Amino acid sequence: MRIGLYPGTFDPITLGHVDIIRRASTLVDKLVIGVAINRDKGPLFSLEERVEMVEAQCAELADAAGIEIVTHPFENLLIDCARDVGAQMIVRGLRAVADFEYEYQMVGMNRQLDDSIETVFLMAEAQHQAIASKLVKEIARLGGDISKFVTPRVDMAVRAKFAGS
Repeated sequence: MRIGLYPGTFDPITLGHVDIIRRASTLVDKLVIGVAINRDKGPLFSLEERVEMVEAQCAELADAAGIEIVTHPFENLLIDCARDVGAQMIVRGLRAVADFEYEYQMVGMNRQLDDSIETVFLMAEAQHQAIASKLVKEIARLGGDISKFVTPRVDMAVRAKFAGS
C-alpha cells in the first residue's frame, strides 16, 4: 500500500490545499493529512477546528478518489510523523520560487534523517498560486472577500472568527 503524507498547518485550509490533496490522492492508496500543531505560528483556529475543517473537506475528496484520506495531528519532526503513519512519500505543494528554496533545504535535511522516504512536489495550479493561508486571514481580518480562496464552509468559519474579535 502506498501511503503519502501531506503536512501543513491548514490555518485555514484553502482551495490551494484542496487542489494539492485532490491531485496527491491520485498518487497513493492512502493519503494522510498531517495537521501541524506549530505553536510558534499562533494559529487563528485551534487544532481541533483545523482538523475538523480538513476532515470535512477531505470526506468528499476521498469518495471521489476512492481512497482513504485521514487526518493526523502532529508536533514532532516531519520525518518522524511520516514514519509514524507509515508514509513512503511526503507530498509538498509549491507556489513560487521562494517555496522551492525552503522546500529544497527541507528535503536535504529529511533525506539525511531518513533516505527511504521520498518527497514529491506538486505545483499549485495557476489559479491557486497566490493563495496563502496567511494572506487569506489578513484579507478577512480587514473585511475583504475571501470566497475565491476557500470553500464556503471555511469562509463562514473565518468570518465568524473575525466577527468575534
